[in-house]
Amino acid sequence: MATESARSEGKVVVTHPNREKAVVRSTRAAVIALLLASAALMTLITAAGWSVLEGAEVLEIGYIALYLLLAYLALRWSRGALPSAGALAVFLIIFAVVAAPGWFEHEKSGYSTPALNADLLGILTLLLIPLQILLLIFTVQGFQQGWNVEVERPIDESRGARSPALH
Repeated sequence: MATESARSEGKVVVTHPNREKAVVRSTRAAVIALLLASAALMTLITAAGWSVLEGAEVLEIGYIALYLLLAYLALRWSRGALPSAGALAVFLIIFAVVAAPGWFEHEKSGYSTPALNADLLGILTLLLIPLQILLLIFTVQGFQQGWNVEVERPIDESRGARSPALH
C-alpha cells in the first residue's frame, strides 16, 4: 500500500498483479471467445428465424449487442464485464430452454417456415445452453482470479532497482 505522503503528492502507480498470470490471461481469452461465439450463434438464429420470431427480435439484437460490448470490456480488463456476462448467461440459459421446443414445433403443419430448417434452429438454440454454462464457469473462475485487484505503489518502489533517469 502506498504511503500517505506519496498518495497525497500523486506519486503512486496502480498495478494489477493478477493480470500478468498466464492462467488469468487464458481465462480472459476463454471468456471473450465464449461471448463472441454466443453472439455469433445468436446472430445466426436471429437471422435465420427472423420471419417467425414474433416480437423477440429486439431482445435478440439487444443480447447480441450486449455480448459484443462485454467481449470488448473483457478485452480491456473491465471489472464489470465478468459479473454482467455471468448474469446474462443465466438468463440466456433460461431463454434457450424455453425457446428450443418452440423451434421443433415449427416442423408441424400450420406454422410458418423459417429460412433454415426449424429443427436445425432448435438444435442451435440448444447449443446455446452448454455454451452459456461454460461462459458462466469461466466468468466465475475469472472473478475468483481477481482481475479487479489493484495495488498502489509509490513510483520509486515500482521502478525497482532501476534508476529514475531511465524512465
